[in-house]
Amino acid sequence: MGFARTSLQGVTFSIPRKAYNGYTLFVPIGGKDVRLINMRGQVVHHWDMPCVPGCHGVLLPDGNLLYAGQEGTGQLTDLMGSGGKLIEVDWDGDLIWKCEDEFLHSTFCRLRNGKTMVLKWIPVPKDIAAKVKGGLSGTERDGVMWTDSIQEITSCGKVVWEWLAHEHLDPESDVICPLGCRDEWTHANAISVFANGDILASFHRINTIAIIDKQTGDIKWKFGSSHELAHQNGATVLDNGNVLVFDNGLHPCGFDFGYSRVLEINPKAGKVVWGYQNSCWAAFYSSIMGGCERLPNGNTLICESTSGRIFEITHNYEMVWEYVSPFYHDVPPFGRTNIIFRAYRYGPEYEGLRGKSLDRPV
Repeated sequence: MGFARTSLQGVTFSIPRKAYNGYTLFVPIGGKDVRLINMRGQVVHHWDMPCVPGCHGVLLPDGNLLYAGQEGTGQLTDLMGSGGKLIEVDWDGDLIWKCEDEFLHSTFCRLRNGKTMVLKWIPVPKDIAAKVKGGLSGTERDGVMWTDSIQEITSCGKVVWEWLAHEHLDPESDVICPLGCRDEWTHANAISVFANGDILASFHRINTIAIIDKQTGDIKWKFGSSHELAHQNGATVLDNGNVLVFDNGLHPCGFDFGYSRVLEINPKAGKVVWGYQNSCWAAFYSSIMGGCERLPNGNTLICESTSGRIFEITHNYEMVWEYVSPFYHDVPPFGRTNIIFRAYRYGPEYEGLRGKSLDRPV
């Protein structure tokens, strides 16, 4: 049973002249409503989806919603990020396109060519799985270790490009966190595309973000496994070619407790060029999920998932907008929660909002 609303939180802080004016899209985990709110926290549009989210949804430039839904009956439904359905609906919620596969999980990326990049779980060949280091001994799933396939699919569901993690990662150096299970090797949770077509991927279990050469499949760059990251999420490509990532800070090396950060990394230099964390570490922490988005005015929108908190900061770390979701649902194993996987801000000029009536709350 879901609880639609248990508080009156909403927008808790705002400096309108410094915030990036627009509309914020998010999906409360456990519910079926995708909500678009204005800067005052009022819901100005929503979609009632046929299934709970596997993770999130995004607003496409044509005004359609692309949504990762949870299938609920596959053999890996108890793994974090399980999905199974990718659903595209129009502004009114009418079905445009659907892809169903019980092994779809976590996230997706609609490409400029109209195709869609997706993540799928695939089993690691036993001879390779036996060589993978790390993780808790004996925690494979019925003797099977799973990893990731990144696929590019057409609107008909045809696979036109595929990358298999076990063919390009190294069992010796791409090591599972020692506190993690061996049911998954990689657990990809983010994919993004550079201007030249290369792919940025985030691999949660091995604390690594990587750039994959689209033409050869080779990994051109890796970052994070030498204790720079701790079970990160939400890696995205910025317009300047840098990478923005939500570092969850779960199991951080050298610390007794977790803390989260948002980092901007220059892949060419191989170093962090900007970062945000709260001076009181426990005041900003999401052990799972999480996301970050660089806004057109240079501010950064951050989703602290486990608290249901979305906030915007300037480049100089000044908070200019904060929202805490008042929408709660029962979500095993978290109980009654207002968790949000990720959030996205769209300006009034965004193509997908042209001609849409957003003046009145719904």
